Amino acid sequence: MAKLVLDISKLEMAASKLRAIAHPMRIAIIDLLNDKPKLSVTEIYSSLDIEQASASHHLNILKNKGVLVSKREGKKIFYALKNVTLTEIIECINRCNED
Repeated sequence: MAKLVLDISKLEMAASKLRAIAHPMRIAIIDLLNDKPKLSVTEIYSSLDIEQASASHHLNILKNKGVLVSKREGKKIFYALKNVTLTEIIECINRCNED
């Protein structure tokens, strides 16, 4: 049987991303971006009915951990998922919580 080789740096990166999404509001942001691939900060905080500062805080965490990417268009900043694989993890969690 072949020995499984683990890449510690990849595992640490994965754990860091999982910690970044491990917050209900950040999961909600990812879910929003799964439904609509590009949203402005205003669209995000309006959709979630939270303060702009709170949305910006969560968006920065997700961006800094490589979960989201951002692009400035004029005065607005738009966010998008860097990789849709994370949405599969959230969908899995949702299925596990079904009655």
